[in-house]
Amino acid sequence: MKDFLFLQLRDLPYFRAFLRAIESSYYQGLPMPAPVYDVGCGDGHFASLTFDQKIDVGLDPWHGPIHEAKKFGAYQSLVEADGSRSPFPSNYFASGFSNSVLEHIPHIDAVLAETVRVLKPGAPFYFCVPNTRYLSELSISRLLGKSYTEWFRKISRVAHADEPQVWRERLERAGFALERHWSYFSPAAMRVLEWGHYFGLPSVIARLLTGRWIIARTKWNLALTQAYVKKYASPAAIENGAFTFYIARKR
Repeated sequence: MKDFLFLQLRDLPYFRAFLRAIESSYYQGLPMPAPVYDVGCGDGHFASLTFDQKIDVGLDPWHGPIHEAKKFGAYQSLVEADGSRSPFPSNYFASGFSNSVLEHIPHIDAVLAETVRVLKPGAPFYFCVPNTRYLSELSISRLLGKSYTEWFRKISRVAHADEPQVWRERLERAGFALERHWSYFSPAAMRVLEWGHYFGLPSVIARLLTGRWIIARTKWNLALTQAYVKKYASPAAIENGAFTFYIARKR
């Protein structure tokens, strides 16, 4: 398997990289028959590292990121559109996924219903989202209370940090059957991610000045960072994980 941790660290702030590395590992071996539909492809970085084959279609409503995605070459086609108004015919895609995207979408029911429409009957749909522990395990909330929790939710643009039962109900309303799910990313890892928003400020400055999060993308420059976050980057399923990965299927 690829060294997803290093591959993500050389391009992203560490607090995003070690979470994405875990998620990249989950897709290895999952059946993804073509054509494949990526709901919320963003800048295409995740798909370019995670998959060896090109994804058929990446869809995203944001103009900047989807045009940036062209440089990664991870998609056969890129479409700028809202997930609730997909321009594709019904029963078109044989599989789909959405990686750490659905939690940001206020009109989530409409997007799920539209995703069901464009997938073929029996098509798998994979996605991952934070759950309630994304907010309940924040370290600074213990000092500052609910005001900090709500602020963190806003800066991370999380509209839905819900438990599996809530997602099961959403999926069933849309026309999916939930087949399997597991939680990952320990409370300790969640706090590393939380503090990374602040310690990662140099990466923000580098991005503003150079267009890159990481200036020196070499192993020697990232060795200490990789050694630190590696112990938090376990893909093992844990009961009290702050994120959940879902496998659903169109009924």
